[in-house]
Amino acid sequence: MRILLAYTLLATAAVVFADDPSTLVDLGYAKYQGTLNNATGNVNFQGIRYAAAPTGTGRWKEPQPPATTSGVQLADKLPNTCISAPGLGVNTVSPFLPPRSSHTRRRLPGTPPHSEDCLYLNIATPKVGPGNLPVVVWIHGGGYVEYSAWYFNAEDLVRGSNDQVVSVVIQYRLGVYGFLSGQKVHDGGVLNAGLLDQQFALQWVQQHISKFGGDPAKVTIWGESSGAGSVVQHLIANGGNTQPKLFRAGMLNSHYLPPQYPYNHRIPEQVFTSVVEQTGCSSAPDALACLRQADVGLLNRANNNITAEGFWGLLTLTPVIDGKFITDRPSVLLGQGKINADTILTVDNTHESALADLVDPSTADTVKIPEYLANLWPELTKTQIDEAVALYADLGKPIDQAIAINSDSVFLCPSFPVLRALKGKGFKGQLAVPPAYHLDDLVYLFPTSFIGIESSPPFNNTEFKNNFVQSYLKFVVSLDPNVKWNTSNTLPHWPQWTENGHAEMVFNKTEANQPSFQVVPTEKGLIHRCAYWDKVSTNTWQ
Repeated sequence: MRILLAYTLLATAAVVFADDPSTLVDLGYAKYQGTLNNATGNVNFQGIRYAAAPTGTGRWKEPQPPATTSGVQLADKLPNTCISAPGLGVNTVSPFLPPRSSHTRRRLPGTPPHSEDCLYLNIATPKVGPGNLPVVVWIHGGGYVEYSAWYFNAEDLVRGSNDQVVSVVIQYRLGVYGFLSGQKVHDGGVLNAGLLDQQFALQWVQQHISKFGGDPAKVTIWGESSGAGSVVQHLIANGGNTQPKLFRAGMLNSHYLPPQYPYNHRIPEQVFTSVVEQTGCSSAPDALACLRQADVGLLNRANNNITAEGFWGLLTLTPVIDGKFITDRPSVLLGQGKINADTILTVDNTHESALADLVDPSTADTVKIPEYLANLWPELTKTQIDEAVALYADLGKPIDQAIAINSDSVFLCPSFPVLRALKGKGFKGQLAVPPAYHLDDLVYLFPTSFIGIESSPPFNNTEFKNNFVQSYLKFVVSLDPNVKWNTSNTLPHWPQWTENGHAEMVFNKTEANQPSFQVVPTEKGLIHRCAYWDKVSTNTWQ
């Protein structure tokens, strides 16, 4: 992923008012004292524990309620981050096809403190009072192996909503800690622990958010990249019939969908074996028990190595079909109309995979599309690969074809089954401001916290930023991005996406550097290519 800089908190503008009851919340198991931001009037609660530390025997177990804590806890500091692996795979060959590569993993500088004790969330609210404000829950991305609440200031979303929502940013177990799979994990622990953490946090929101001024009946879950992928996991969780309901709507930015294998498929089993070998647990009579006792340093090293060994731009430790929480591939459940939401809003970036971290730029002169397809999707048949080669042959040079294959199969096409499952009750958009790479949207949504290569958005225009950001928050408030809040809104009417209309809102700028907002039909070529990926989803495990 793009190299990130740690962001600076707005703590200098915040003062704790220990005697102010509007910043004190009693959760039953603990009392938390928030901080009032004098510059904005918003209240921030940082580092609220929503589950017990999943350490020791709690590794690869379901999240548990926090222990009761006496006294008042100051919620004025960001929590430990979940242990992460530094970025995406950098292997030029898939580890699931011989031979294996020996690349050394690049590391992000300035990685914040991390710990297994990381199941916390942050909340920002324009006021603490009656439970009547819509709620947005942000699930961070990072390929299921990195990032944390450090990069996403909850107050950014409150400000973006004109103080009309309560914002929650959650953390969850990552990498080997959150997504280790295999038969032994199934038998002696839980699969998809990171997803279960997310669900536990959503249950926490249902129980407690009214104490922060939020309405539990008006929750929207939102994520980017694997955070959007996580949203889709909750859309299809429990066969699309989670009871009681945990949210009413979802929002997807750059929906990331890697292969989602059955938990005991050969690839998750290969990953499990690798973790066991790298932690010295190969000869243990109970490998999972040995892993629970393993030194965190050994687990971290295995986490980093396995991530680095993944094929360039992909992740290895990701959700699986566990037979209980996730009962089948996303495309299967969505095709059956099994979905835990009334509506969604989904937005992609035009050139998602042109980012160098997603397709190896050093292969520009050497990439061969059949080999690229086989490495990206190890279980495609030769016939399917040949069909894809022909399908993408006219999309420029081989490196351009590889970028298009990655972008279509991993990011763009997975959103269409979600839209179809909602039968005309969803909205689709596209961020097209150049370069429109993966992550470019986050600089608009989190202007004080998410810092990528740019120090400001690619298009630093007030009208554009207001329209882009407020579209999401209007959807949170009213389930409709068309609601008029103020005169700064200059978007045309944004129709819902239907199988017949294919209408989507394109956020762009003109050559004269003026904002451009247009409703256009989804490109026919993309629809055609996505039909291919739908057809081969049994082999891509999507």
